[in-house]
Amino acid sequence: MEGIRLVNWAAVDLNLLRVFDAMMLELNTTRAGDRIGLSQPAVSAAIGRLRHITGDALFVREGNRMVPTARAQQLADPIRTALRQIEDALATVAGFDPATATHVFRILGSDYFSTLLMPPLADAICRTAPGITLQMLDHPSASVAPLLSDGTVDMAVDSRIETPDWVRGHVLYESFIVTVARADDAAIARAGVPPGARLPAALFCELPQVLMSMDGGRTGTIDRALAAQGLRRRVALTVPHFHAVALAVAEAGILGSLPVHFANRVAPLLGLAIYRPPIEPPRLDVMLYWHRRHDADAAHAWLRNRIIDAMSIDLCADSVTAVPG
Repeated sequence: MEGIRLVNWAAVDLNLLRVFDAMMLELNTTRAGDRIGLSQPAVSAAIGRLRHITGDALFVREGNRMVPTARAQQLADPIRTALRQIEDALATVAGFDPATATHVFRILGSDYFSTLLMPPLADAICRTAPGITLQMLDHPSASVAPLLSDGTVDMAVDSRIETPDWVRGHVLYESFIVTVARADDAAIARAGVPPGARLPAALFCELPQVLMSMDGGRTGTIDRALAAQGLRRRVALTVPHFHAVALAVAEAGILGSLPVHFANRVAPLLGLAIYRPPIEPPRLDVMLYWHRRHDADAAHAWLRNRIIDAMSIDLCADSVTAVPG
């Protein structure tokens, strides 16, 4: 029939589908390669093969990112579902059945990560593996390697950090810091700054702020950039958890800094507005870490895939609509 192109299935292998799935999540060949352990040239070559097989461009460049075509969007969900079914089937064959498993898994991560991860993960676990117990532990980043080494935790979610070569890592998503204030903040209203816009540096430094700091330190990455302009902000309060930052902003009417996805989750609940800080913040990879001794563990691999699924939902920083570019 005219307009229909038959796919040469003999040319398709599982690795090509994994590359396609990673590209749909990252929309960037380098980050897609990091996600699945391939180099950027290998990802580009795989996409080239898929283009030849499907007869479609699949991804087209728009500025500094790749945008999926309509055909790629049609393929995305069926391919991701098929990959997960294959992974789950292999896990079951290896002796792990989620429906009857009674494992206890301990995951290291701050309140920021537990807020984003645990609700969707708990939903998936309760539906498919009701006998599994999840425990989230909160420790500083320096504890990741020691706690993975001695088996206190099974895996960890944290920003990209230096780790020993026996620690495996998988990029979950990209994050950056935004500024939050009460939606009725009078000073911001007088300055005429709408939600989603960048706060002027002078206004940002004028208003008192709360900062998340595990050790009580009162400076962050933005302070060095402000100092280069001869500016200094007023940190009136430090707290060790992001939830406490959000609550202090809502109650005290001061500014706070939060990771963008966390801010989008809590701002509607607390009556907060989201702004871009005066200095463009760095973008940071959020990682899933585990000890390599668990690479072939079927139960561990099954949970890693559930975490990857849970943290892949609406977490692309470039798609955040509450903080427009």
